[in-house]
Order: sequence, then C-alpha cells, then structure tokens
Amino acid sequence: MSKNLKKKFSISKELRERTYKFALRSFELCSKLRNNDEARIIKRQLLKAGSSVGANLEEADGSLTLNDFVYRVDISFKECKEARYWLRLIADRKLLQIELTQPLTDESLELIKILSTIIYKCLKN
Repeated sequence: MSKNLKKKFSISKELRERTYKFALRSFELCSKLRNNDEARIIKRQLLKAGSSVGANLEEADGSLTLNDFVYRVDISFKECKEARYWLRLIADRKLLQIELTQPLTDESLELIKILSTIIYKCLKN
C-alpha cells in the first residue's frame, strides 16, 4: 500500500467483534425456529440482515473517504434496524420465547445507537 493511501477511517475492533457475535447469535436463534412457511421467511430475512451488519462494517473499516465510510456504516445501521424488525416479529408471533429473542433485540438497539452516533459525528464535521 502506498504511503499516500493509508487507512483513513476505521471501526474499532470491539465494535467489529460485537457485530460478528450479533451475526452468530442471529444464526443460533434462527436455528431454533420451526420449519414452516412463516418461520422460513422470517429466518431468511433475519439471517441476511443480521450478518450484513458486521459485513458492511468490515468493508467500512479502512475506507479512504468519508463518503465511503459513512455509506457503509449507514448500510450497517439500516440492516441492524431491519434485524430488529424481524426479531420483533418472532417475539410478537410467539415463534420463540421472549427470553430467547429479547437479548438479541436489546443488542440490536444498542448497535443502532452506536452506529447512528458514528454517522452523526461523521456528518457533523
């Protein structure tokens, strides 16, 4: 890598690890869903959204421009909100016990707050 192309914008290792674990926990939760039409639809959507949060942060890490960085973090933010939506559906449709969904729902809310703060601080400057 050229000296002029140094990594400019980065995501903390802690946040990258949290979003990775969020994806793992989403997969784990989905494995507990029954195999009927309703659950299959929700499972597919949650798996996609839950894993996309961390994947897009991985791409944001090392961005050379602020626009690219904010774009990737914003995708993670939106995917996290979508994952929360599917988690709420699982709970409200009583597809799994609330005790199983609530910790992941709580984590999604925490991640949403963190990601929105990152976006806000980047755009404020």
